[in-house]
Amino acid sequence: MENRIEAYVKAEFEKTRQNFERMSQDGEMLAQVGAALELSVSALRAGKKILFAGNGGSAADAQHWAGELVSRFYYDRPGLAAVALTTDTSILTAIGNDYGYDYVFARQIEALGQAGDIFYAISTSGRSKNILRAISAAKGLGMRVIGFTGASGGEMNALCDVNFRIPSDETPRIQEGHEFLGHTLCALIEAQMHPQDGV
Repeated sequence: MENRIEAYVKAEFEKTRQNFERMSQDGEMLAQVGAALELSVSALRAGKKILFAGNGGSAADAQHWAGELVSRFYYDRPGLAAVALTTDTSILTAIGNDYGYDYVFARQIEALGQAGDIFYAISTSGRSKNILRAISAAKGLGMRVIGFTGASGGEMNALCDVNFRIPSDETPRIQEGHEFLGHTLCALIEAQMHPQDGV
């Protein structure tokens, strides 16, 4: 029993290692980090905000990354304008009841978004209907969209200004890649907005 568990854990470690190795060697993805950083920092410097949304584990990422920006990442500094659209149960259930679940994020973007804001759209498949509707709403307002998907990119690939496609079709590996990129962007945004010596 213990040998089987150990073998399973080692196999999972190896899949994660290989996934991150592919990511680290992906020149396009490295360039996309710079592009997403520039869009995000330019928006914040202009007094705009970053909106985040996703379903399930991606909802947790949305809340996590918004929290890193509003509170702190590596060090104390003024808060940065970020909102997770996944947290208000009254809003989510009202929209779900009145319009349907496909509209839970789009309706919030229509209410809260404005030209120049950034929308971080998170979907492992790239095909989540409520995320696709939210992207459409964001684009309609003149917002820029940064996507996080799996290898194919799904329908999001053609809709986002930047789309991070994790080189895997396995949901846990995709989510691990998203978390790494989200943390990396939070660290870089913090350092660009409020530089410290040595950062």
